[in-house]
Amino acid sequence: MIIKNALVYMPDGTFQKKDVRLQGSCIAQVGETGILCEIQEPRVLDGSGSYLIPGLTDIHFHGCMGKDFCDGTAEAFDIIAGYEASVGVTQIIPATMTYDEEKLMGICKEAAVYRAGQAEREDKAELCGINMEGPFIAMSKKGAQNGAYVHKPDIGMFERLNEASGQMIKLVALAPEVENAMEFIEAEHGKTVISIAHTAADYDTAVTAIGKGVHHLTHLYNAMNPMSHRAPGPIGAAADSEVCDAELICDGVHIHPATVRNTFRLFTDERIILISDSMRATGLEDGDYELGGQPVKVKGRLATLEDGTIAGSATNLMDCLRIVVKEMHLPLESAVKCAAVNSARSVGIYHDYGSIEEGKKANLVLLNQTDLSLRKVILKGKVI
Repeated sequence: MIIKNALVYMPDGTFQKKDVRLQGSCIAQVGETGILCEIQEPRVLDGSGSYLIPGLTDIHFHGCMGKDFCDGTAEAFDIIAGYEASVGVTQIIPATMTYDEEKLMGICKEAAVYRAGQAEREDKAELCGINMEGPFIAMSKKGAQNGAYVHKPDIGMFERLNEASGQMIKLVALAPEVENAMEFIEAEHGKTVISIAHTAADYDTAVTAIGKGVHHLTHLYNAMNPMSHRAPGPIGAAADSEVCDAELICDGVHIHPATVRNTFRLFTDERIILISDSMRATGLEDGDYELGGQPVKVKGRLATLEDGTIAGSATNLMDCLRIVVKEMHLPLESAVKCAAVNSARSVGIYHDYGSIEEGKKANLVLLNQTDLSLRKVILKGKVI
């Protein structure tokens, strides 16, 4: 198949009019308009009036369509992966919640089985890993996590879970100020991405953690001390570091648009990763739902626990991208970089995903140039 006449998002972060030839499940050629017409009788997909972007990678979300990754069943994974693909999120790194080891072990084992058979699922987003958000967090900043299962960082527990998952844990959340945290960072920083999360850490503690191998912040601003002029906290520490990426929930609820714009100035689009942090209500109507065993009420984009604590998002990542561009007035080029490129790079899958280059997986999205509405999703070289 050849995709013609679209404005293609290039690896240098610009949109250019190119032809893109797909062969099997991969991108075979990206060239000047007209050059690829020499292929004998190709199937042509006309991308006129469209942007062609890499399929998005959500490295932090919990569920959608009434299902949660922590349901731990093939049925739940299938429904989640199907919905995400349908909105242009073609690679997924779903997140666990704070549970005990037995519950997490079941999820990890089922995820390993699911991933082993995913090649047969042509219309489902690709499960590329697991984000272990909890239980190694601070009780004082647990947010919507269940405090009954908060656990100090445990190297043995993590390694057992990672082995059960087939080494699929791409991210693990951690509060660096709690007991055993620094030892955990030193032992595991080369095996997975360690992220500062649900933390009451001060600036100096966060700097120490970054120096020992932490390169990530989970949902920046949420469940952590704010940055002030005398106490910059983990936000200031991450901003000072050149190696620390920062997740940003841009659903229009978690973070004020002005703060989002200023965060782009502080971290630049080189280090921001857009995430949805979506929960099981995403894609469904307002009503009563559940997250991590706790009741959640959803109204519009807002999901809250009974005490009013924000409990994840009810917005998918593609809609977050649109919000960033259309409501927060940031460039589309930056939004795509943060939702497709940086996300794939951060979890070590950029060699296969996240850009439109020869040899990479043909997971692509055509968006209408006028309103960024979805025109086509291409998964493994096929229009779904």
